[in-house]
Amino acid sequence: MFMIRFSKSAGSSAAAAGGRFQERSCILSRKFPLTLTVLLLACSFVSQAQTLTTLVHQPPNGIQITFQLTDGTVTAQGNASSDWYKLTPDITGSYVKGTWTKLASLPAGYVPSDFASAVLADGRLVITGGEYNNNQFTLTNLGAIYDPVANTWTNLPPPAGWSYIGDSPSVVLPNGHFVVGNKLTTDMRQLNPKTLTWSKLPSTGKSDFDAEEGWTLLPGGDILTADVKNAPNSEIYSATAKVKAWTSAGSTIVDLHSPSPFGCIEYGPNGSLCYFPPGEIGPQILRPDGTVYVTGSYSGANGPGNTAVYDTHTGIWSVGPIFPNGDNAGDSFAALLTNGNVLVEGVSNRSYEFDGTNLTAGPVLAYGSLMVLPTGEVLVGGSPTQVYTSTGTYQSSWAPTIATHLTTVTRGLTYLISGTQFNGLSQAAAFGDELQTATNYPLVRITNNATHHVFYARTHNHSTMGVATGSAKVSTHFDVPTTMETGASQLVVVANGIPSAAMNVTVQ
Repeated sequence: MFMIRFSKSAGSSAAAAGGRFQERSCILSRKFPLTLTVLLLACSFVSQAQTLTTLVHQPPNGIQITFQLTDGTVTAQGNASSDWYKLTPDITGSYVKGTWTKLASLPAGYVPSDFASAVLADGRLVITGGEYNNNQFTLTNLGAIYDPVANTWTNLPPPAGWSYIGDSPSVVLPNGHFVVGNKLTTDMRQLNPKTLTWSKLPSTGKSDFDAEEGWTLLPGGDILTADVKNAPNSEIYSATAKVKAWTSAGSTIVDLHSPSPFGCIEYGPNGSLCYFPPGEIGPQILRPDGTVYVTGSYSGANGPGNTAVYDTHTGIWSVGPIFPNGDNAGDSFAALLTNGNVLVEGVSNRSYEFDGTNLTAGPVLAYGSLMVLPTGEVLVGGSPTQVYTSTGTYQSSWAPTIATHLTTVTRGLTYLISGTQFNGLSQAAAFGDELQTATNYPLVRITNNATHHVFYARTHNHSTMGVATGSAKVSTHFDVPTTMETGASQLVVVANGIPSAAMNVTVQ
């Protein structure tokens, strides 16, 4: 991430030249000036198809990024801060009316912006690196793991020999291992969550270094990326094969990356090292039909962003629609809506929905991360923090199904539940590179029949972290809250905001 956002800089001279943001005005681009005509067009457009609702209670310190925890709460980092907060939905399950509480702070000295991240299969949150630390461009190699049960952060040492991590791509493989790519090289390391040890993954065949790339987990467990330095090439990593390697997935046809306007960005001891950013790209999202929608940063000197579509069934790329109004999605967020459309945030703050053919402009967002809630809404970080609601709904074939038959559950006990598609059909969230907020893991929601009050049972130890697992049997464990109401209830498994059919249970 190395783009100009018209607002507060991230702190250092490098940040002033091209650093991370905190806010943006209505349509001001980070990359090129817009004409008055385009400005008026973009700012006057109002969509009637989607709604934006401001949270009743705003986070105390703004939001840089949010994560869906497996107990139904949302954890959020305060803007460029070591402070973290928790959003708990109200008793009816509303996040709009939810409340914020302060969580434990990060370990001393670690105040990162723009890092690699994931919620693990055991329910913990891992973050590592950061383009900035304490508002200084450092490509830090610090890291930490958050335990939501104990409400504690623990230092996570970097992989051996990695002095810098910064804003690196990352992904959780189906086996639960957290994989990080080295921003400055082609190297890859995987973290075993059980032992908290790093090991090397082969990166044979990688055509360029990992800087600014986004990694998308595909059905079957492989990884797709659209190159930035070596654009318009794309690559697939055979993560589940016996011989793991990168191979070309062909040209994206159109150029999705923006050339970097920066030369040497100094870092390291006394600024003795140089980082030459390769440019930027937009987020890429796997859709329920098995295509990956990849968005672009600005093209040429200052043109609008291109988009492309990769078909995982055929391995063929096709050209997608160009962003309207001279907009683009370089260094921006995207999320998969429950209706199968991709919600993309342009650099103008304008939202867009891609339905597989068309890219349609929607309302202006308060710039921030996009994350699918278990209600099917999308939480929009920033100031103010909002909830985006789209029209349409999911197909029944996209929903999880429950195979386990439970008639009663007891407060305070843990249960194993199995079925299909517990992890959804996609990671359902992406950024141009870092700031990963994937939600491809199951949540368990229990609603009391008499009061209609909503409770989430913390899930953990999912059998897989894959996506689009089809008819394969998968499972997770869930802890029935000790504080929930007893009596006749309905239990659903939720993935990417889509619930299973309800199972009748009695809570005792």
